[in-house]
Amino acid sequence: MSTFKSIEEINVWKEAVEYAVKIYKITNLGSFKYDYSLKDQLRRSAISISSNIAEGFERETIREFIRYLYIAKGSCGESRSQLYLSQKKNFLPDLDFDSLYTTSKKLSGQIQSLINYFKTTL
Repeated sequence: MSTFKSIEEINVWKEAVEYAVKIYKITNLGSFKYDYSLKDQLRRSAISISSNIAEGFERETIREFIRYLYIAKGSCGESRSQLYLSQKKNFLPDLDFDSLYTTSKKLSGQIQSLINYFKTTL
């Protein structure tokens, strides 16, 4: 793809990696230690965001990239749902929830913008 030469040039990918790192850190604390299922699912959905952006990019066609961007966007929604559950179970303090929720919404919007941009190139 002529717009980007490598995945490392895509800002939303970089931010998605950082989001996953934050999720890993927060799920190593407190009550998350005892809820392996929620901890694992939240981590997997966060990892899925950057992973699907990277996989789609490596497919080397715009249509495939767009398809994987939609999957990454879906993973943002999945992680937000798990953040709500984590907050309701008192695993996640309000400040951490707010920060992670805001980041997830921002990632979702950035992914949608990338989708919209690439759709105009088809």
